[in-house]
Amino acid sequence: MIQKKILLTMLTLMLCLTASAAGSFTLVLDAGHGGKDPGALGKTGKEKNINLAVTLAVGRLVEKNLKDVKVVYTRKTDVFVELSERAAIANRAKADLFISIHTNALPKGAQGRGSETYTLGMHRAADNLAVAKRENSAIILEKDYESRYEGFDPKSSESYIIFEFMQDKNMERSVKLAQMIQKQFRSAGRVDKGVHQAGFLVLRATSMPSCLVELGYITTQSEESYLTSQRGVDELARSIYEAIKKYSSEVN
Repeated sequence: MIQKKILLTMLTLMLCLTASAAGSFTLVLDAGHGGKDPGALGKTGKEKNINLAVTLAVGRLVEKNLKDVKVVYTRKTDVFVELSERAAIANRAKADLFISIHTNALPKGAQGRGSETYTLGMHRAADNLAVAKRENSAIILEKDYESRYEGFDPKSSESYIIFEFMQDKNMERSVKLAQMIQKQFRSAGRVDKGVHQAGFLVLRATSMPSCLVELGYITTQSEESYLTSQRGVDELARSIYEAIKKYSSEVN
């Protein structure tokens, strides 16, 4: 039964890919968390607010400078959007690119600095799995999530095995984009935490190249100060924008 559902999901994604119309480049920007889901918490800041500030700043840069790129947002205000709907927004828009923007966190007492970018995959490094579990936990706030996500348990390592079946031809482009983003972060002086793969639900159901950006660590005081500052928002947004600019020019 599970294998049948996997095949049906993959077929749906393939149909979405072939249905994409030629023409202008469509970018979907996803500000992670929101509304009743604050995401990770710092001493004063909330992940949902950082994600939204950077996402909107990226969108403004694209809309101002890349006239051939259409920007679609999964949210532009402090509202809760289900993970499945975020992907559905991108699929309905027949997007060429999907970028989900998040803020990282560590357990109390641990310190971390820098930015990293994820693509869909199932590398089983413990740190990557921990990040995926934390970001995917938002589905618990959704109604009937057990049936809607086919019994997926965001805290279970076994549930992530399904992602091994979801690799497709978008992976190469997704990794390319992630590498471009990390290069721009390095240029902006950010610590480069690298490109990784993990089983993010919000990336699983999208039918286009996609990645998830972790801007920095809200649980590290110096990082939180940077992430919540106008300078930090501007620099992080500019880095992501420059990567989008380069990527869209190469594939368009």
